[in-house]
Amino acid sequence: MGRRRDRPAPVKGLTFDAGALIAVDRGNESVRALLTQAAARQIWIVIPTGALAQAWRDGSRQARLAALLKNDLVLVEDLTRARAQAVGVLCGLRGTDDAIDAFVALIARQYGGTVITGDPTDLRKLDPSLEIVTV
Repeated sequence: MGRRRDRPAPVKGLTFDAGALIAVDRGNESVRALLTQAAARQIWIVIPTGALAQAWRDGSRQARLAALLKNDLVLVEDLTRARAQAVGVLCGLRGTDDAIDAFVALIARQYGGTVITGDPTDLRKLDPSLEIVTV
């Protein structure tokens, strides 16, 4: 799995939700292009553990996703106790119960980057200020 690394200050990350990870796994052209651009610019790919749990099924059959997780520019961010509480507060404030989407929004805010998603509706409800790219 991806390891936690120090993030260089001037570079924003791309936060992938489960839909984006599934698109990676399926070889989606637009996601491949994003990954190529991110690699060329040394941009972090940030993956919240909840999104990974939603997308991961069988590593032996998910070669593209497994390869992404081994990439040195991938950060897999854990749902800690403090983050879990912040996710709960965000869900309460926005009237939603999707803790995984709220965790994705929280991580995207932390890294100041763009969310890559297959379904932007809930993320926009959670945080209308997020930069979102739909794949």
